[in-house]
Amino acid sequence: MNSKAEIQGINGLGKGLSLLKWFAAAFLIIGGIFAYYHYGQYPTVYRALALLPVVGLALFFVALTSQGGAFFTLLREAVVETRRVVWPTRQETIQTTLVVVAFVFVMALILWGLDAAFGKFISLIIG
Repeated sequence: MNSKAEIQGINGLGKGLSLLKWFAAAFLIIGGIFAYYHYGQYPTVYRALALLPVVGLALFFVALTSQGGAFFTLLREAVVETRRVVWPTRQETIQTTLVVVAFVFVMALILWGLDAAFGKFISLIIG
């Protein structure tokens, strides 16, 4: 058997295992949701706490796939990027918020005035 055929066989097996992991994760999530509603007689807090390990196991299976691993890598990189961001100071945040509120208020007055003017105009036309 040549190496190209072996690589295709390994890739096919990897895709099959990845698909199996996705099915396992979906089965866990669907089963967890079913169990959550099936045991409706118990308090919501207990049902939610029982659902957490099921969701964790499903996320573990997803993380084992190539797409899931890439997604979790993206999340880790996003967290690193948020640490590099220069966040505004409290004063800058308050000033920006006040400017936005003032602008929204002015635009609301302008739109209210235009609506009233167009309403008067239309009432003059209609009679």
